[in-house]
Amino acid sequence: MKKFVLAAAIAVAASGSAGAGGYLEPQMEPEVIVEESSGSSAGGVVVPLLLLLIVAAVAAN
Repeated sequence: MKKFVLAAAIAVAASGSAGAGGYLEPQMEPEVIVEESSGSSAGGVVVPLLLLLIVAAVAAN
């Protein structure tokens, strides 16, 4: 009888600790979104070139 009670106590103790963690919500990694930039491939080169042309035209007169 002692062995049965001891085995039952061990079974209860083992089953009680199995569910001790509770429910955790799964962690989702954020999705990375890459936006394509619009515009010319020259970027910021067009405005300085136009300014240079205007200065050269004024200087030539």
